[in-house]
Amino acid sequence: MTRLIAGVTVPDTPLINASIALAQESLPINGFHHVMRAWLNGQAIINHLPSVNRSAVDMEAFGVATILHDLGWAFNTSFVSADKWFEVDGAQAARDFIRNSGASESEWDAHRLQLVWDAVALHTNPAIAAFKQPEVVYTSAGTFTEVVGPEQARTIFGDVITVTQTEWEAILEAYPRTKFRSYFLGTLATLCQIKPLTTYDNFLAGFGDKFVPGYNKTGKRTVDLIDAVLTDE
Repeated sequence: MTRLIAGVTVPDTPLINASIALAQESLPINGFHHVMRAWLNGQAIINHLPSVNRSAVDMEAFGVATILHDLGWAFNTSFVSADKWFEVDGAQAARDFIRNSGASESEWDAHRLQLVWDAVALHTNPAIAAFKQPEVVYTSAGTFTEVVGPEQARTIFGDVITVTQTEWEAILEAYPRTKFRSYFLGTLATLCQIKPLTTYDNFLAGFGDKFVPGYNKTGKRTVDLIDAVLTDE
């Protein structure tokens, strides 16, 4: 079963629809619109694939992962830990959601669960995600395309990005941005404020440096730890 959203044909399954409901319930409107745009851009990429490649993609696993990829931004919920990267929080939450959904173990085996976990955990790291399974690739590619647009996303993912500007704009019209810059930057800065230890060695550190007064990663990075303990003796 499929349906059409913003001109993009998407799978219409109970688990995907439940994922949409969970994202809408857990995230503010800007966050919900962001994950929907990410899903639709990624699905548009999949839809442009040759049929033999398209049929090899687990579109339900991709859909659930992309729709739930930012549950680590769902502040004031049990999804957000005090000590884990937000990507890991999201990956754990997505996997737990599937396990608690009533889906059978035969339908959602360890491999499918791992696909979802990896897709969420790696969505901000295209240097690794691009070499993983298609579901992981398209979660990251769809998310980056949503944020920076197709042209800039191609500088990261190359020919993987097949979303047209017209498709991107239609998705944006269906799930608009309202003060999205403030929401996006503010959310990343908040992570640097509330659990800085999870930010020093990843891309979030730049947001802490730029937007969070008093943020200081010196002495807390992996390089600092290694430099402090290694000797040439």
